[in-house]
Amino acid sequence: MLFAEKSGAQKRADFRKALDSGKLLRFPGAFSPLVSMLIEQKGFDGVYISGAVLSNDLGLPDIGLTNMSEVSSRGRAIARTTELPAIIDIDTGFGEPMSASRTVMELEDLGLAGCHLEDQVNPKRCGHLDNKSIVPREEMIRKVKAASSAKRDENFVIIARTDSRASEGLDASIDRAKAYVDAGADMIFPEALQNESEFEKFRKEIKVPLLANMTEFGKSKLLNKEQLERLGYNLVIYPVTTLRLAMKAVEDGLDHILKEGSQEGILEDMQHRKRLYEILRYEEYNQFDQGLFNFDLKNNL
Repeated sequence: MLFAEKSGAQKRADFRKALDSGKLLRFPGAFSPLVSMLIEQKGFDGVYISGAVLSNDLGLPDIGLTNMSEVSSRGRAIARTTELPAIIDIDTGFGEPMSASRTVMELEDLGLAGCHLEDQVNPKRCGHLDNKSIVPREEMIRKVKAASSAKRDENFVIIARTDSRASEGLDASIDRAKAYVDAGADMIFPEALQNESEFEKFRKEIKVPLLANMTEFGKSKLLNKEQLERLGYNLVIYPVTTLRLAMKAVEDGLDHILKEGSQEGILEDMQHRKRLYEILRYEEYNQFDQGLFNFDLKNNL
């Protein structure tokens, strides 16, 4: 109840099995533990923890300003609330190859099922913005090797993200992905592909599982579940969707209060307290507490 019943190791094993199933796995982004609980209750396959969302929630742009402690602690907080596997964005690995190794070890201990690291130069930027800078191929290969060799649980999934499509072209991006697989990446995340044919070409050339990023307002067309399944992708993330929905609702609500002087007219737009308590399993906590507090205070001083 306070934590998921499944251990991190069991969730990682479940994730590996699901990746081998041939089914497209859908991982919405969770910006808080509460959202991860709702993702599970709605029947999704897993939870994604976005570095951009984490940065934004701290009031920071997505340019690599967060550190390992901030990211790993948020990862643990989200992963502990759900029986689903959770994967997390570690940007460029928080330093050199040794730092990437330590990060993987920390994430394993904290119950995460996998992570992705990217080949951008730090300070990095959102993968769907222009003028990104990419590190030399050999530098990223060393980092992927370090991350992969740090695994103690073989089921922990190392996802190598390449942002090279924009600056080096599709063929060079595929070549990089192949090199990252050779270095130990379990999955490839090709960022900011421009159309369906590019997604298709990546699938034909890369033999390990592929992750598709369906973020709104970006470079990639928003492909639906059926399209991604037909293309042979293994996992799709919706990284910022829940945050964007929440922030739009918050902004609209604040505007209403400023204009009308009360929240009375927007009660129907809100999640009711009863529904919140259902998600939190509030009643179970009450039953748990009553089960402990079953003695007479007067006779137990």
